Amino acid sequence: MSAGNKDDSQARKDRSQAGKDISQEIKTLKSKLSKKEKEIKLFKKEQEESKDKYLRLAAEMDNLRKRVEKEKEDHYQYALSEFMKELLVVLDNFERALESEGDENGKSFREGMRLIHKQYMDLLVKKGLRPIELHDKKFDPNLHQAFVTEESEEVEEPVIGEEYQKGYSLHERLIRPALVKVIVPKKGE
Repeated sequence: MSAGNKDDSQARKDRSQAGKDISQEIKTLKSKLSKKEKEIKLFKKEQEESKDKYLRLAAEMDNLRKRVEKEKEDHYQYALSEFMKELLVVLDNFERALESEGDENGKSFREGMRLIHKQYMDLLVKKGLRPIELHDKKFDPNLHQAFVTEESEEVEEPVIGEEYQKGYSLHERLIRPALVKVIVPKKGE
């Protein structure tokens, strides 16, 4: 065989081997591409599931927010209903007392009013309302509001002379100061 034929034969073998190598490379790449396509499909499926879960959770959160808002609204609207029921008992007693107003020179009427006042105060105290007590008649601007002041040489510091209207606190918070007359030391002339 001549050198040219050997070279041709070798070139054909090389091309044939190169073709086989390319075919093998194509098969390998197709296999990898198929795996990647499967992964992409899996990721897309997981993404859709995650999106669906997110949308469901968002809807649940919105429903929960609406439900809590409704419950809060109902609570504000009906929070005083039990207290009002208790006040109705006092109202009933007022009506009974008003019906008996003409009996025995008003003695039973006055006694009924005292009992209703006690019942009313007991109910308010039960709910946390407390009258402001005048301790030692000392004026405390945190608890008392001076309605009238009067100077006197008999006092060295402001004291309460008279209470015009009771003050009240609700669970330790002042809701209305006592309206008082305050006796203050006389200013030097």
